[in-house]
Amino acid sequence: MPPSARASEPSPRPTVAHGRVPGKPTAGVALTVAVAALLGYGVAFAQSPPDPAWPDLRPELREYRCQPRDDRPEPTTEAERVRYEVRARYAGFLPLFLARVGDTMPQALLMPVEGVSVRQVAATFGAARAGNRQHDGVDIFAPRGTPVRAAAPGFVYRIDDVSLGGLTVTVVGDGGVRYFYTHLDAVHEALVEGQRVETDTVLGYVGDSGNAAGTPTHLHFGVYLGSPDDLCDWRAVDPLPLLVDRE
Repeated sequence: MPPSARASEPSPRPTVAHGRVPGKPTAGVALTVAVAALLGYGVAFAQSPPDPAWPDLRPELREYRCQPRDDRPEPTTEAERVRYEVRARYAGFLPLFLARVGDTMPQALLMPVEGVSVRQVAATFGAARAGNRQHDGVDIFAPRGTPVRAAAPGFVYRIDDVSLGGLTVTVVGDGGVRYFYTHLDAVHEALVEGQRVETDTVLGYVGDSGNAAGTPTHLHFGVYLGSPDDLCDWRAVDPLPLLVDRE
């Protein structure tokens, strides 16, 4: 197991609500990450290609084929400029991470929320939502601060704070499957984009960020299929039939 996956248990638990405490960056980038964190962007990125414990590169996945958005405006503030620079550095390593995912999606996913059983989760996939949307996942209710662990192995593709999902961790696993963990109260302080995660790795903590503010705290868990070499291809599937209880 790579060293980054070993620090699975939070010690101590981060106390920043609706935000994250970034892990210690390597020399030479500490200032950039610190400035970004102070400006409220909670960003992190891989400082080097994955560790040798990962499988060998597969040539067909060496290029990241998801084209960058061409409608993104030029940064107008220092905060935006820092955020873009940090993400650009991480993107330079992204093809190496994508090339190390396996070919086949797991047949079962472990319950991501600690202390919750599958039978407690309601089948709400496909239910109508405001704005002419449908529910592309399941809601797993638990007290604020309950640890959220990876349902399947993979690498952290993105750590974001978005309008609907709030504080969100997206993991890419075998078969190019995307696992979407949203409405978090906080992200684990050691978690960074590009990090390898296993099923015992704590990603964050249950909350009500994003458009869930003020509702009972829960994790929105989404599973999206797509071709492993195209992260622009998102096809939601119902996670509930795939979930199994942790022992």
